[in-house]
Amino acid sequence: MRRIIPLVLTLLFLLVPATAVEAAAGPCKPGSGPKLRGKDLTNGATLPPDLRCADLTGAKLDEVDLTQKDLTGAILRGASLKEADLTQAYVEYADLRGADLTDADLGQMRAKQADFRGAILIDVQAGQAQFPHADLTKAVLTRAVLTQANFTDATLVDVDLSDGTLGQIKGRTADFTRAKLKEAKFGQAELQHAVLKDADLREAEFTQAELDGADFHGANIDKATFVQADDVNLTGARGEGENIPEDAIVGEDTSDDDTGDDTGGDGIGGGTGRGGLPAGLMLVILSAFGLSLTLLVWGVTHRRKARTAAEMAAVRHAAEEDVTRFGEEIDALDFDMKIDQLSGPAHEWQAALDAYDAAKQVLHVAQTPYELRGVATAVEQGRRALDQVRARLSDTGGLR
Repeated sequence: MRRIIPLVLTLLFLLVPATAVEAAAGPCKPGSGPKLRGKDLTNGATLPPDLRCADLTGAKLDEVDLTQKDLTGAILRGASLKEADLTQAYVEYADLRGADLTDADLGQMRAKQADFRGAILIDVQAGQAQFPHADLTKAVLTRAVLTQANFTDATLVDVDLSDGTLGQIKGRTADFTRAKLKEAKFGQAELQHAVLKDADLREAEFTQAELDGADFHGANIDKATFVQADDVNLTGARGEGENIPEDAIVGEDTSDDDTGDDTGGDGIGGGTGRGGLPAGLMLVILSAFGLSLTLLVWGVTHRRKARTAAEMAAVRHAAEEDVTRFGEEIDALDFDMKIDQLSGPAHEWQAALDAYDAAKQVLHVAQTPYELRGVATAVEQGRRALDQVRARLSDTGGLR
């Protein structure tokens, strides 16, 4: 009997994180928390200790201190949070559509997959804030300070970030289509494969920004600067940019090998007019032939390198999208488990997380398409581990 009791206690301890402890820390069903719709919570009003998944639709929270508050999954549609302090607050999966956060402090706020569509965030201070996979469509963030913020795979279509400070942001695969980014500062920003189609980038600054695969088609780059920016491809962009690196691609390549030959032909004509001697003419012809042969070899080599680089870029882009989707699958399953107050099998869950980390590492160091095969291998192993987690949870009647 004495041996059985400790065993029972151990089993209960293992089950606790999936119930009481995780329920206190994990997300819940939106709107299932405190009912505070339309409430005026200013002027020292007492806030409930637990605001997870609270219904704060249209609530007034101007200048309220929400530092480190857990608002995961809360509904804040149309709420007023002017000058509120949300430093290190959790608003992951929260609904802030149309909310007014003018002059709010959002430093280090965590807003993964939060919905900010149409929200007003004018003059916010949001250094190191986390917005991965968030939706900020048509949000207004003029003059916002977002230094080192994370917008990985975020949706910022039609967003207004005019005169915004976005230095050192992580914006890989972020969608800035038609965004207003006039005078925005992207110094040292990571914008690999970001979409900037039809964006207003007049006088924007991309000093030392990482722009590999960024799409500028239709964007207005008039007076935008690209000092020491890497992998700049401005194909299809409008306007005249400044300080564009010499190795940048500025438009469609219209050069061909005939250009060099035409130049050589002009030289031949001049030499013939001055000399006319057969020996001199032969020398000029041989020189032109040598130049044409050199240009031909250079052209073939250049095209081969360009083709190889294009193939690598395509393979890398596909690998990055696969890793991003795998990360979203992990996030989705993690969210479902927390909502259902479940804890998956530790070994398989850790194997999936390790595979995700391994895929990102391979993606970071790979230099050839062959090396990028390791990404697919890691993702495949990780997905198998996720399937095992789902199967174990289904057997226990966990996931719906």
